[in-house]
Amino acid sequence: MADFPGFIAVETGEDDALPLAIAWALPDGQIKHTLIQPDDEWLNEELLQLGDYSLEELRTFGVSPLDVLRELESDHYSATLYTAGVNDDEAALSRIFDDFGVDPFVELAPAETLYPDMAPGVWSRARNDLFGELGLEPLRPEHEVQVMLYLHQRLCDPSC
Repeated sequence: MADFPGFIAVETGEDDALPLAIAWALPDGQIKHTLIQPDDEWLNEELLQLGDYSLEELRTFGVSPLDVLRELESDHYSATLYTAGVNDDEAALSRIFDDFGVDPFVELAPAETLYPDMAPGVWSRARNDLFGELGLEPLRPEHEVQVMLYLHQRLCDPSC
């Protein structure tokens, strides 16, 4: 099989795009995942919107948003990355790009666009079924990327 597409997922706090964790696939199918240290300005407004994480956990185990961007740029500069939730992931990434004055260097696209012959809704159903089959959680970015990689392997013919 050729290189895998670049799949990406961002976990956010509540519904306002506070980025908490991020994962993306490398061309060889490996997954990079990290928690994101919240910027102090983010916390002034949204301390209670940290999802399942504590502030201490994010600060201790997270990576600075700027370092996340540097790593993502190193892996996927000027690439199209595929996501199951374009709007949510785009809002979370835009927040990091905007808050740190970095010009966006990736474009996001719906993962199902990789499979143009598939009827609408089939990819989403297959994705949901695979979460259940693998016992993974859809809101965790590393699980989301893992499912998109597995699904790509199932759906892709040898010419991919």
